[in-house]
Amino acid sequence: MQETPHATDEDLARIAGIVKSAKIGLLTTTSPEGQLHSRPLAAQDVEFDGDLWFFTQDPSEKVRDIAVHPAVNVAFESGKGYLSVAGTAEVVHDRAKVDEYWTPAVEAWFHEGREDPTVALIRVRAESAEYWATDEPGIVSAFKIAKAVVTRTQPDVGENRAVEL
Repeated sequence: MQETPHATDEDLARIAGIVKSAKIGLLTTTSPEGQLHSRPLAAQDVEFDGDLWFFTQDPSEKVRDIAVHPAVNVAFESGKGYLSVAGTAEVVHDRAKVDEYWTPAVEAWFHEGREDPTVALIRVRAESAEYWATDEPGIVSAFKIAKAVVTRTQPDVGENRAVEL
């Protein structure tokens, strides 16, 4: 079996581009009973350095899941491609981080503002990622797929790589 390569600067740029353009990721956790649960969360607009940050309420089911099973997956989809990130999550109660990432949109979820006692952050330390990146408009990809059907070839609709972070 071939070893997964370590991410290059180009890989990190593609991953960051997909996260930034998608904005919303599906965070998948494992419940204490072993069931998978996915829910949409807004990724905080920070430079991707291997960590993903999300606001959450504590207590919540996802916080409970992370306490028992910290291994998570976050999936993103955008016009720039698709991304699946596997990593380890932790719940962070750091007021400085809350202040750093706070935006007016976050306030809709926390009626007492950033001082709401339920405000917390989820930090996902990315360990690996797989992406399917494309810089082409959807119509071009659709044409390539249609052409591949006719010519009985596999379409080239972007780059697919799995990397360690």
